[in-house]
Amino acid sequence: MGSGKNAQVDLAPDFKHWAILTTWNNETDCDEFYNNSFPLKWFRMFGIEEFTILLKPLSSHGLWSGKQPFIVGDKTENPNTRVAVITRAAIRFNKLTEFRSNIKRAAEEMRKADGFILSAGVGENPFFDQATFSVWESLESMKNYAYKSVDHSDVIKLTRERKWYSEELFARFEIIKSTGSLNGQSL
Repeated sequence: MGSGKNAQVDLAPDFKHWAILTTWNNETDCDEFYNNSFPLKWFRMFGIEEFTILLKPLSSHGLWSGKQPFIVGDKTENPNTRVAVITRAAIRFNKLTEFRSNIKRAAEEMRKADGFILSAGVGENPFFDQATFSVWESLESMKNYAYKSVDHSDVIKLTRERKWYSEELFARFEIIKSTGSLNGQSL
């Protein structure tokens, strides 16, 4: 997937940042892919920085291209550990301008929120199919931003009222391990 400028939610593409999102039934198959796949060898040949994060789905609702990509196992959320979140939306063509004029303020507020660590705006089709990957100090800090911040709450309300999305997905993850850095920042 491509990335927004400086790995943020931005319409301008950033040709220095790319994302690969994969799902696996086991860590052995995941390791095999990350050690031997052509796409990763290609990116590593040109790359300066690499950030890999292994996640366990804690909760997920909605669809990504008509499918539920994340299989949730036992529900054991620990509110005191770092969590990652993926939000993904397919934006309706006739709602794109309105969506774009509202989303920036929520993204800016996210970067200032207590407990925010890092984020990246990515998408397989950057104009219409967009995702935000974010990491938070705790489940509580993520929920405070998501449900109590004025700008984000307003955007959620507008999303429902104005039917900006034809499809959406929201997933939370436990962070199993991470290596490397994103924009010079590691976990």
